[in-house]
Amino acid sequence: MLENYSAKEIEAKWQKTWEEKTVFQPEPDDRQKFFLTIPYPYLNGNLHAGHTRTFTIGDAVARFMRMQGKNVLFPMAFHATGTPIVGLSELIAKRDPLIWDVYTKLHGIPEEELSELNTPEKIVLYFRRQAKAAMQSIGYSIDWRREFTTTDPAYSKFIEWQYGILRRLDYVVKGSHPVRWCPHDRNPVEDHDILKGEDATIMDFSLIKFRMGDRILPCATLRPETVFGVVNLWLNPDVNYVLAKVNDETWVVSKEAYEKLTFTDRTVALVGEISGKELIGKRVTNPLTGTEVLVLPAGFVDPDNGSGIVMSVPAHAPYDYLALKDLYGKDLSQYGITEDLSAIKFISLIESPGYGEMPAVEAANELKVKDQNDPKAEEATKMVYRREFHNGVLKANTGKYAGIAVSKIKDVLLADLIEQGIAEIFYEFSETPVICRCGTRCVIMMVRDQWFLEYSDVEWKANVLRCLAGMKIIPEEFRVEFINKVDWLKDKACARRKGLGTHLPWDKEWLIESLGDSTIYMAYYILAKYVNAGMKIDQLPPEFFEYIFMNNGGAAAVAAITGIPQETVQKIHDDFAYWYPVDLRTSGKDLVANHLLFFLYHHVAIFPERQWPKAIAVNGFVSLEGKKMSKSKGPILTLRQAVAENGADVTRLYILGNAEGTADVDWRNDAVEATYAHLERFYNLAREILADSSIDESAEKTLIDRWMLSRLQRRIAEATQALENIQTRRALQNAFYLLFNDLRWYQRRGGKNQLRAILSAWVRMMSPFTPHVCEELWAAGLGKGYASLADWPVADAALIDPQAEKAEDLLERTLKDVLEIVSVTKATPAKITLYTAPAWKKEMLRLAVAAAQGGKLDMGALMKQAMATPSISEHKKDAPKYAQKLAKAAHSLSAEALGLDEFETLSREKAYLQTALGVPVEIRSADEAGEDPKGKSKQAEPGRPAIYIE
Repeated sequence: MLENYSAKEIEAKWQKTWEEKTVFQPEPDDRQKFFLTIPYPYLNGNLHAGHTRTFTIGDAVARFMRMQGKNVLFPMAFHATGTPIVGLSELIAKRDPLIWDVYTKLHGIPEEELSELNTPEKIVLYFRRQAKAAMQSIGYSIDWRREFTTTDPAYSKFIEWQYGILRRLDYVVKGSHPVRWCPHDRNPVEDHDILKGEDATIMDFSLIKFRMGDRILPCATLRPETVFGVVNLWLNPDVNYVLAKVNDETWVVSKEAYEKLTFTDRTVALVGEISGKELIGKRVTNPLTGTEVLVLPAGFVDPDNGSGIVMSVPAHAPYDYLALKDLYGKDLSQYGITEDLSAIKFISLIESPGYGEMPAVEAANELKVKDQNDPKAEEATKMVYRREFHNGVLKANTGKYAGIAVSKIKDVLLADLIEQGIAEIFYEFSETPVICRCGTRCVIMMVRDQWFLEYSDVEWKANVLRCLAGMKIIPEEFRVEFINKVDWLKDKACARRKGLGTHLPWDKEWLIESLGDSTIYMAYYILAKYVNAGMKIDQLPPEFFEYIFMNNGGAAAVAAITGIPQETVQKIHDDFAYWYPVDLRTSGKDLVANHLLFFLYHHVAIFPERQWPKAIAVNGFVSLEGKKMSKSKGPILTLRQAVAENGADVTRLYILGNAEGTADVDWRNDAVEATYAHLERFYNLAREILADSSIDESAEKTLIDRWMLSRLQRRIAEATQALENIQTRRALQNAFYLLFNDLRWYQRRGGKNQLRAILSAWVRMMSPFTPHVCEELWAAGLGKGYASLADWPVADAALIDPQAEKAEDLLERTLKDVLEIVSVTKATPAKITLYTAPAWKKEMLRLAVAAAQGGKLDMGALMKQAMATPSISEHKKDAPKYAQKLAKAAHSLSAEALGLDEFETLSREKAYLQTALGVPVEIRSADEAGEDPKGKSKQAEPGRPAIYIE
C-alpha cells in the first residue's frame, strides 16, 4: 500500500487487474439478474462532462447492485449511424475553419490526427477508440465483450429484422409530413444531426388570410381565436416584402417566409417585390369578421418569424397594446396616416378569472411595464396567455364558439377556417436558427412519399402509457413529463437517403434514421458477445432473430438455416431469456422527448409485456464554472481531461456528490480541488487505522463505541435507501461526508477499538463511488477478493443505540455551548460548573411532548395538568414562564431530551470534559445545586445544562 495517495498509480493498477481477471464479465447463474443500460455515445466527438455524469451514475448503480448480490450486466456500445459523421468528414477534408477550431481547441485533437479523419470510417474508428479509452480511464465496470458499433454488419441485420416487424404491424407508413430538413444533405434531420437548435420542435401555426384587394396578407398565429379581436396589422417599414403566387392566390410575405413556403407542399412562384412602407397605411379585411383594419408600422416585426406580418390584438396581447400606445400622438403622415390612433377601440373576446375587459392592459399596469422594449413586457405576455389558456372561455362576440374553453378552441376553429378557405397551417420552428452539423440552416419540409413511424397511432400510444404505468420513473415527478410527451408525440420520419446506417429492407433507396435504429439495441448486447467471439454472421435471417428474441421456432431449424452450431443458437436464446428485460435505463433529461420515448414505443411494439422495460432514471446536465457547456462553442470539459487533471475517483466523487436527479451539476475547479483533499484525508485516515496494532476489537464497548456503531448503522441505512432511489448526492452525504464527521468525533472522544469494523463498512459503502482507492484499501487487509464484489454493508438494527446517541449529543452540545461562552466573554476559566435540569422541568417537558402530538400545544390544558402534578406545582411561580417557552417550540417538541439521565452522563464523562476544556469541571443537578453564587442553576433545562464559569 502506497504511503501517500497517488491517484495515477492506484487507478492504473486496479483497472489493469479488473481487466486481466475479467471481474465484470457476468454469465447467467442462479442469482437475481440486474440488466442496466445507459445511452451509447455518438461518435462525432470526445466524451464530455455530460456523458461523464450519466455514465458514472450508471456505473455507481451497477456497482451497488453487484455488491447487493445481484448478477449485474452493464454493457456499452457506440452510435455511428446518420449524417453527422458523413458531414463532419467532409468538413474536415475541406479544413473548415469552424470545425478545425472546435476539434483542435475544444476536443483537444492534435492537428495531424484531425487531418487524417477525412472519411466517415476513420472518424468512427478514431472516436470509438477514444471513447472506450476514456470510459476505461474512469473505471467503469463495463462488460467490454459486448461492445459494438451501429454500422456493424450483424447489427444491420438486427435492425432489418426490427423494421420488418414494425412494418408488419403497420407502424411504418408512407406519407407526407412536415420534417426538419437539411437543404444541403436533402435529408430529414433529427436531434443527433443538429449543431445548433437541437431543442427546437415543429409548431403548427394558423395562417390567417387577411385580404387587401386581390392580395392576401397572411398572419401566422398560435392562437387563431384571437382573430376576433384584431384591430390592426403590423408590418416592418424597413423590410422589403415579396409578391408570390401561392397556389392560385397572390400573397404578400417576407422574403424569408417565401423561402420557407417553397419547402411546403404548395405551388409557389415569385412575382415581384414591394416595400413595407408601401403597404403601411392601407386597410385589410378581417376574413372572419369582415371588418376593415389599418396596417401600422412596427420595427419589432421579425421577417424571419412566420410570414413577417403580425395581427394585433391589444386587448389580450401586452406587446400589441404597448406598441399601439407608443404610436399615440406620433406623426405618421409619411405613411398617409392622419387619423387619431387612440380612437381605435380594443375588442375583448376572452373571459378569464382575475381579469376584466382588457387583460393585456391590466397585466401591463400591474407589472408597471413602461413600453414595448421593457423586459417586463415578456413577463406580462406569459402571464396573460397562461391564465387565458388554462381558465379562459370565449365571449358572445365569437358567435357559435362562445363558451368554449381557450384550451379546446384551436383545433375546432382552425378546421372551420381551413374549410372556409380563410386559413392554412404553416409550420415553424419553436426556436431559430436550427443548424445542421454540415453547417446548413435547416427548414421545415413537407416531404412526400417519406417513410414514417406512426407514433400517433392510438393503440400504440395506449400500450406505451400502460408500460409507463407499470414502470418505476426516477425521479417520480418526471412521470407526468413522460405522459405528456407520449400524448404530444407525432409521426416521425424514420428514413433518409444519405449517411451511415441500415437500408430499409423493402426499399433499399432509404437508410433507417439514426434515432430510429437505436431503440431496442439493448437486446443486441446479448448477441454481440457471440459475434465478437467470432460467430459466423454471413447469414443472419429473420428466423434467427425470431427464435433468439421472440422464442418463435427452434434451435435446430435456425442452426440448419444459418450454419451456426445448434448449441450456440440455444445458448444465445437462453442468455436473452435470462437477461431481458432491461431493469434500469438511466439517461440525461434531454432524451426524454426523443430517444427514451422511442425506446418505450419500440419495446411495447416488438416484445411481449414480460420483456418491457422496468425502470427509467433521468438526470440533469453539467455546466462548467457556471456556464452552459457546448460541444460546438465551448466551454467543454472532456472525460479524459477531467480524469487526467484530477484522477478518476475524484472526478467520480465530485460529479456524483455535487447534485442528483434532474438538478444540474456545476463543475468548479476550486470545489474539485477540495474534493481531492477530502479523498486524500480518507486514504490517510484509512492507512492509519490499518497500521494501528493497538486496536482491540474484542474489548468491551464503551459509550463512544456504542455511539459510533449506532451512527454507522444510520449512515448505512440512509446511503442504501438513497442509492436504491439513485440519489447519489444524498448517498455520498451519508456514506462519506457525515460519516467522516462522526469518525472525527469518535476519535476526539478517544474511541479506537471499532475503527477497523467502521473502516470495513466505510470502504464498501464508498466502493461504487471511488472504486480504485477502495480496492487499494480493501486489499491492504480489510477483506478477501475485491471490494467491488464484497457484500454491501447491511444496517444492524440491534446496534442502533438511541441512549448512546442522546448522551453523545448532550456532551457535544454542552461542550460547544461552553466554548461559545468562553469565546464571547473572552474569559480565562479557572473552573466550570455544569447544572443539569431539575426534575420538575423534565416533567413539564414530558407533559408538553405528550400534549403537542398534533403539533399545537394547548397552554390551558398543559398548565392545568402541570398544576395537578405535585413536582411542578411546587414551582408555580416559574412554571408558567417555562411553559410559555415550550409553547414557542411546540412544533419541534420531541422526547430527545427525555429518557436520559443527564447528571449521570455528564458525571461519567467528567474526565473527558476536563481534558477537552483544560480546567476542572464540576457536575451538579439543579435540584441539589449547592453553592450557586450567580443563581445559574435556574437556567438549566432538559438537554441544555446551565453553565457557570469561574
